Amino acid sequence: MVEPVETPETSVTPFAGREDVVLVVASDRISAFDQILASEIPDKGRILTQLSLWWFDQLHVANHVVATTVEDGVPAAVAGRAMVCRRLDMFPIECIARGYLTGSGLAEYRQSRTVCGLPLPDGLEDGSRLGEAIFTPSAKAEVGEHDENITFAAMADTIGQTPAEQLRALTLEVYARAEQIARERGIILADTKVEFGVDPEGVITLGDEVLTPDSSRFWDATLWAPGHAQASFDKQYVRDWLAGPASGWDRASNAPAPALPADVVARTRARYVEAYERLTGRHFV
Repeated sequence: MVEPVETPETSVTPFAGREDVVLVVASDRISAFDQILASEIPDKGRILTQLSLWWFDQLHVANHVVATTVEDGVPAAVAGRAMVCRRLDMFPIECIARGYLTGSGLAEYRQSRTVCGLPLPDGLEDGSRLGEAIFTPSAKAEVGEHDENITFAAMADTIGQTPAEQLRALTLEVYARAEQIARERGIILADTKVEFGVDPEGVITLGDEVLTPDSSRFWDATLWAPGHAQASFDKQYVRDWLAGPASGWDRASNAPAPALPADVVARTRARYVEAYERLTGRHFV
């Protein structure tokens, strides 16, 4: 069995000698442009874990969570940012649903009027809402390498036609449910990445984190206007700072990304907290 996804931002370790579950712990580290930054975002691991758990409760899809509290065995040292989860045989695919055009999808659209091979109408801009959400998978890369956007046909060649169709349907189901919930709270869910695996009983199961500021684009619905970058509650703020002149970083130089200034760290944390509070209606302590 392959364990739930592990990255430098998330550790996956055996749990209490059991072979059927693992302990998944989210750290405060943050990545951008396929690099793990030296800076950390305070409370990020807690925010992402608690927001994921809230979303798991809103969705009607099987997920990998087994236990979340100290009483159920989560070590006190990582309580609040850890989950005991079932081991899953993970699909080597990042399942992405897009309801709006931006990011790498916009870059491809500007070249070919397609996203992952799916044709889109002329006249769309950065931030344009699509007529209906689209499924645009990517192939997982090793840590530090670029994930590769692929067509649905390439995905089916990799994992099989039936599983590919199931993942597409589940991804769009998750997006549709979450987009509605977010919109009711004044937030646009522009796109999101989810990951699935198969549990020991053969059930396709939602794993990893879900619908967080690290895996999704959240925009302020009151400020949304196509044609430019949107006001966001996610790590796009970090990407924008790194790509801008203030960072002094040349992405093409292969030099490591610079540390984030204190004000960028603070503003990023504030965006994550606001996303959590606006979506859940809870106060983050």
